[in-house]
Amino acid sequence: MWQEWDSPQNILVILAHPDDPEFFCGATIARWTKSGHQVSYWLLTCGEKGSQDPEFDPQELCNNRFDEQRSAAAKLGVFRVNFLGYPDGGLQPNLELRKEITRIIRIEKPDILVTCDPTYFFAGENRINHPDHRAAGQAVVEAVFPAAGNPLYYPELMRDENLLPHTPKEVWISISQQPNLILDVTDFWDVKIQALCEHSSQIGEQEAFISRMRSRFTQDSSLEKPRYEEVFRRIVFA
Repeated sequence: MWQEWDSPQNILVILAHPDDPEFFCGATIARWTKSGHQVSYWLLTCGEKGSQDPEFDPQELCNNRFDEQRSAAAKLGVFRVNFLGYPDGGLQPNLELRKEITRIIRIEKPDILVTCDPTYFFAGENRINHPDHRAAGQAVVEAVFPAAGNPLYYPELMRDENLLPHTPKEVWISISQQPNLILDVTDFWDVKIQALCEHSSQIGEQEAFISRMRSRFTQDSSLEKPRYEEVFRRIVFA
């Protein structure tokens, strides 16, 4: 059983889209903030393709999703939300993005960094994981190591922006295909659902969505006595 850290931690969540933090690990984020840890978000894309309606204006959807994300984060007690604004669906784990994320890490100086699994291609039997999710995860882990903590990577960040090298103490990979940590988040599942309901452009009919989320209890529990989990691959740097 994982035990909470002994002192407040600065936790940075870097994911692809508005709504990813709540879907991937919203209950864990709520648990952390309730315990006194500071959580901040950086979302890499605008999310402007998150609709099947060809008449929807992409910029309007982007603006809506930013507003939804701020409201959802507030439900979870998140300290700050930032957006990098890359186009939805076009995220690439290239050197440009790696440098941007290295800059973010050196600005935020997180103790704990949260992202997602770059190896996660297939979500169950009937879904394909979004390529932006994989790209975000790959770019983040490649920024953490070897770039963010090494002064020979992007020396202009030190020279021009006074951003010193920084390596998080831990990296948590959400929705991992190779988890080594399973958290019981039953006590925080309701607030996760409340936060997700702020993403009204993404969840469809709200009551049906809530019902689906409540049905995601563990196999050893039931809807009458549900238990909920979120899984991670936790990497602790020696």
